[in-house]
Amino acid sequence: MLSIEFRKLLEALCKGGTEFIVVGGCAAVLQEVPIATFDVDIVHRRTPENIERLMTVLGELDAYFWPDLARRKLPPRASDLAGRGHVLLTTRLGRLDVLCELTGERGYAELLPHTAELDADELHLRVLDLPMLARVKAEAGRPKDLLAVPMIIAAYEERKKRG
Repeated sequence: MLSIEFRKLLEALCKGGTEFIVVGGCAAVLQEVPIATFDVDIVHRRTPENIERLMTVLGELDAYFWPDLARRKLPPRASDLAGRGHVLLTTRLGRLDVLCELTGERGYAELLPHTAELDADELHLRVLDLPMLARVKAEAGRPKDLLAVPMIIAAYEERKKRG
């Protein structure tokens, strides 16, 4: 179950017409994997038009880079969203990690065939499917990701059994 803030964050992205795929822990939670997440991770389509729409939404959400020990609250630039890295942000609705690519240089176009469409709390979302989610978390190799992999696989296997 998503927190109210995360739901509102995803709703703002959808209402803004942003093309994105929900990835990371939030994608797992949306697919009923029993894990906790503390941010929303997305991979966005890096076209100039979509980046412009995303920039508008980020402005409305008062997004700025974190961590920033100097507390400058620097907003992201379009050039940040057009690159290949990770844009880690704080918004008035919580943390949002805008990932240009996942491991293996997988951007929006590469991930799109590995997504599922689902409706959650009246939102129509595209989420990374469980097999690819397990794969990218395993490839990331961080302890928190490696701990999630067995849960993701188990949820996928259970879903297959149910048909």
